[in-house]
Amino acid sequence: MLEMTREAFEELVGEALDRIPPELTRLMDNVAVFVEDEPEADDPELLGLYEGTPLTERGEWYAGVLPDRITIYRGPTLRMCESREDVVTETETTVVHEIAHHFGIDDERLHALGYG
Repeated sequence: MLEMTREAFEELVGEALDRIPPELTRLMDNVAVFVEDEPEADDPELLGLYEGTPLTERGEWYAGVLPDRITIYRGPTLRMCESREDVVTETETTVVHEIAHHFGIDDERLHALGYG
Protein backbone atom coordinates (compact mmCIF):
# COMPACT_ATOMS: atom_id res chain seq x y z
CA MET A 1 0.00 0.00 0.00
CA LEU A 2 1.19 3.48 -0.83
CA GLU A 3 2.07 5.56 2.24
CA MET A 4 0.82 9.12 2.68
CA THR A 5 0.06 11.02 5.86
CA ARG A 6 -3.46 12.15 6.54
CA GLU A 7 -2.28 15.76 6.36
CA ALA A 8 -0.76 15.23 2.89
CA PHE A 9 -3.95 13.51 1.71
CA GLU A 10 -6.12 16.32 3.10
CA GLU A 11 -3.94 18.76 1.19
CA LEU A 12 -4.59 16.83 -2.04
CA VAL A 13 -8.33 16.95 -1.38
CA GLY A 14 -8.05 20.72 -0.82
CA GLU A 15 -6.12 21.10 -4.06
CA ALA A 16 -8.77 19.08 -5.91
CA LEU A 17 -11.44 21.40 -4.48
CA ASP A 18 -9.42 24.41 -5.58
CA ARG A 19 -9.46 23.09 -9.16
CA ILE A 20 -13.27 23.12 -9.27
CA PRO A 21 -14.25 26.10 -11.45
CA PRO A 22 -15.33 29.11 -9.34
CA GLU A 23 -18.62 29.37 -11.25
CA LEU A 24 -19.51 25.93 -9.86
CA THR A 25 -18.21 26.42 -6.33
CA ARG A 26 -20.32 29.58 -6.07
CA LEU A 27 -23.39 27.41 -6.70
CA MET A 28 -22.54 24.89 -4.00
CA ASP A 29 -24.80 25.44 -1.03
CA ASN A 30 -24.75 24.06 2.49
CA VAL A 31 -22.17 21.34 1.91
CA ALA A 32 -19.04 20.40 3.86
CA VAL A 33 -16.14 18.22 2.75
CA PHE A 34 -14.36 15.83 5.12
CA VAL A 35 -11.51 13.35 4.93
CA GLU A 36 -11.79 10.08 6.82
CA ASP A 37 -9.33 7.20 6.94
CA GLU A 38 -11.78 4.37 6.20
CA PRO A 39 -15.39 3.90 5.10
CA GLU A 40 -17.87 1.64 6.88
CA ALA A 41 -16.81 -2.01 7.05
CA ASP A 42 -19.59 -3.10 4.68
CA ASP A 43 -18.03 -1.12 1.79
CA PRO A 44 -14.24 -1.12 2.38
CA GLU A 45 -13.34 0.00 -1.16
CA LEU A 46 -15.54 3.11 -1.15
CA LEU A 47 -13.49 6.14 -2.20
CA GLY A 48 -16.04 8.86 -1.48
CA LEU A 49 -19.56 9.39 -0.24
CA TYR A 50 -22.14 12.14 -0.67
CA GLU A 51 -24.80 12.38 2.03
CA GLY A 52 -27.50 14.98 1.79
CA THR A 53 -30.15 16.49 -0.42
CA PRO A 54 -28.96 17.36 -3.94
CA LEU A 55 -29.58 20.91 -5.10
CA THR A 56 -32.02 19.61 -7.71
CA GLU A 57 -34.25 18.09 -5.00
CA ARG A 58 -34.40 21.01 -2.60
CA GLY A 59 -37.64 22.87 -2.29
CA GLU A 60 -39.38 25.36 -0.05
CA TRP A 61 -39.09 22.89 2.82
CA TYR A 62 -35.28 23.04 2.69
CA ALA A 63 -34.28 25.36 5.53
CA GLY A 64 -32.43 24.99 8.79
CA VAL A 65 -30.94 21.62 7.91
CA LEU A 66 -27.45 20.40 8.63
CA PRO A 67 -25.00 20.73 5.73
CA ASP A 68 -24.70 17.99 3.15
CA ARG A 69 -21.59 15.94 3.74
CA ILE A 70 -18.98 14.81 1.24
CA THR A 71 -16.45 12.37 2.66
CA ILE A 72 -13.29 11.33 0.85
CA TYR A 73 -11.65 8.14 2.17
CA ARG A 74 -7.87 7.97 2.39
CA GLY A 75 -7.33 4.23 2.98
CA PRO A 76 -9.10 2.81 -0.08
CA THR A 77 -7.58 5.48 -2.31
CA LEU A 78 -4.04 4.69 -1.16
CA ARG A 79 -4.62 0.94 -1.51
CA MET A 80 -5.70 1.25 -5.13
CA CYS A 81 -2.98 3.70 -6.26
CA GLU A 82 0.60 2.88 -7.13
CA SER A 83 2.10 6.39 -7.09
CA ARG A 84 1.51 9.87 -5.70
CA GLU A 85 0.43 10.95 -9.20
CA ASP A 86 -2.22 8.19 -9.17
CA VAL A 87 -3.46 9.48 -5.80
CA VAL A 88 -3.68 13.04 -7.16
CA THR A 89 -5.69 11.85 -10.17
CA GLU A 90 -7.97 9.55 -8.19
CA THR A 91 -8.59 12.13 -5.49
CA GLU A 92 -9.56 14.74 -8.06
CA THR A 93 -11.89 12.27 -9.80
CA THR A 94 -13.51 11.30 -6.49
CA VAL A 95 -13.98 14.92 -5.39
CA VAL A 96 -15.60 15.82 -8.73
CA HIS A 97 -17.78 12.69 -8.54
CA GLU A 98 -19.11 13.54 -5.08
CA ILE A 99 -19.65 17.22 -5.89
CA ALA A 100 -21.58 16.15 -8.97
CA HIS A 101 -23.94 14.23 -6.66
CA HIS A 102 -24.49 17.50 -4.76
CA PHE A 103 -25.62 18.98 -8.10
CA GLY A 104 -28.00 16.04 -8.67
CA ILE A 105 -25.95 14.08 -11.22
CA ASP A 106 -26.38 10.32 -10.75
CA ASP A 107 -23.78 7.54 -10.98
CA GLU A 108 -24.92 6.39 -14.42
CA ARG A 109 -24.28 9.82 -15.94
CA LEU A 110 -20.99 10.20 -14.06
CA HIS A 111 -19.77 6.86 -15.38
CA ALA A 112 -20.69 7.94 -18.90
CA LEU A 113 -18.64 11.11 -18.38
CA GLY A 114 -15.64 9.14 -17.11
CA TYR A 115 -16.05 9.90 -13.43
CA GLY A 116 -16.85 6.34 -12.38
